Amino acid sequence: MTDMVYLRMKKKIEIDTQREIKLQDIAFVSSTSKELVQELLKLKIYRVTKEDKEIVIIDSFLIIKHLNELYPNLEIQLTGPEQTIVKVDKSNKNPNVLVFIFVWLLLFIGTAMTIVNFHYDVSMQEVQQKLHFLLTGEKNEFPLWIQIPYSLGLGIGMILFFNHWFNKRFNEEPSPLEVEIYKYQQSLDDYVNYHENKLNDTRPPH
Repeated sequence: MTDMVYLRMKKKIEIDTQREIKLQDIAFVSSTSKELVQELLKLKIYRVTKEDKEIVIIDSFLIIKHLNELYPNLEIQLTGPEQTIVKVDKSNKNPNVLVFIFVWLLLFIGTAMTIVNFHYDVSMQEVQQKLHFLLTGEKNEFPLWIQIPYSLGLGIGMILFFNHWFNKRFNEEPSPLEVEIYKYQQSLDDYVNYHENKLNDTRPPH
């Protein structure tokens, strides 16, 4: 009797040591037989070594081939991604405080300069002076009653735009920065998959 097994690869996992990778680490498995599922999940698929460096691509075709050799009566249905990216994170060092402060100051000063230059380009101070004159009929070089709320609103608007206040989120909607980081990570994963598959065409498997 042929058993049906459904296999869905995880798109990406991260490990911090060189170790054996089991099927449960890189895929979701479903079948009518719970015993079979537990047995399959514990199967050893790959051992990460120093030669693998930081990224390993595990292709679903190789897993299916391995399962068919061990279980000839299995019928495997693959859904979802076709490869799993295994990222080996070898950096267990704590971040350097001096480097963190330097980067924070660099970003802070750079952002401040960008805002100042933008306001200078659009003549924001003159706009606020003219707005004050239109509303009050008086000329004032520093209309603080407009400038102070505007400055506070600028900061609050940035916080709401990025949807974060330190580790606190205001809602479940991702911020534009998180969306851009996700797109970048997607493009990076696609490149890694393409590059690794291209290399696999010219070299023997591990």
